[in-house]
Amino acid sequence: MEFDQSGVNALMEITTRPKLVFVRGQGSWLEDHNGKRYLDFIQGWAVNSLGHCPPELVGAMGKQAAQLINPSPAFYNQPSMDLAKRLTGASCFDRVFFANSGAEANEGAIKLARKWGRLNRNGAYKIITFDHSFHGRTLATMSASGKPGWDTIYAPQVDGFPKANLNDLDSVRALIDDKTVAVMLEPVQGEAGVIPASPEFMQALRKLTNELGLLLILDEVQTGMGRTGKLFAYEHSDIVPDIMTLAKGIGGGVPLAALCAREEITCFEPGDQGGTYNGNPLMTAAGIAVFDAITGRGFLEAVNARAAQLSAGLLALSAKWGMKGERGVGLLRALKLDRADGTLIVDTARDWSPEGMLLNSPRPDLLRFMPALNVTEEEIDLMLARLDEVITKVRG
Repeated sequence: MEFDQSGVNALMEITTRPKLVFVRGQGSWLEDHNGKRYLDFIQGWAVNSLGHCPPELVGAMGKQAAQLINPSPAFYNQPSMDLAKRLTGASCFDRVFFANSGAEANEGAIKLARKWGRLNRNGAYKIITFDHSFHGRTLATMSASGKPGWDTIYAPQVDGFPKANLNDLDSVRALIDDKTVAVMLEPVQGEAGVIPASPEFMQALRKLTNELGLLLILDEVQTGMGRTGKLFAYEHSDIVPDIMTLAKGIGGGVPLAALCAREEITCFEPGDQGGTYNGNPLMTAAGIAVFDAITGRGFLEAVNARAAQLSAGLLALSAKWGMKGERGVGLLRALKLDRADGTLIVDTARDWSPEGMLLNSPRPDLLRFMPALNVTEEEIDLMLARLDEVITKVRG
């Protein structure tokens, strides 16, 4: 099969892509237009919770597509209500608004917090976020993000997002004024290099926001839906947030996101929030299939077993090569390299023959691992062995 350059030319260039086209996938494996297979430890950036084309998801979507796809969000549909009940039943939240992307869910969280601030805190609107955070690519969520350089790309930024330092409560406290309405953070900063917020920091932050009457918003776009070994990452800290956003893993590969809030925070009125495709039955049927699989008997126990295996394997590689260890929670992990050859390792692994391997290097001195939550013991062993071979080749 020839590489379709004319198709490439018809697409806007938004990133540098290798000259390969993926045509099918199954579980932890992808196949390109030449028939070459790749072991995938990116999974759409932690999106494909159950791997590629899981039968539960394929079956649920096929059945729903033949029945009802999109009646419009002006009407109720059963899958959206069923998924909402599952989410509220499994969490500390009472209400759910479905969206299509993490950025859209986070934008909704920002809007909800500002509306709540207008009603309850004399128009307070500022939301404290954190350096190196990542909340999306809309103007507001880019402004909320602390990714270096993002403050100038589409300047001027949306006002109202002062930046604190993760795991530093004093830096948060120093930014609070009478215009502050909330604090928003990722339980694990993914794009920053898989940096967890400590349980102690999360608990202290919840105590501080409670004392001052501020909202605590958790962006669980990447950490939610089993990624950290619990259904939601906030459970590791034994806290009750006010607002939480989900995306990526909730749809298992299809566009689905959720804004979850406690009853007393929910203050949207008709017309405040919406979306043409939001909560349509096709996507929420997919979400039900994913939710039911992740909450099935033994699933999260298996995630934690594989996480322990991956962590131990990465530590062994680190020791062998004189690297700087590994970090992460559950199956969101990072290997801290001792030099800036992450991109070269990623490229070499992808181009490996006869089978390639897909890895991610969000920073030059770091590799990030986001396998399917149902990755097998054998697949993790294979990845670790192959990574050792790749490093040997890259470093001579």
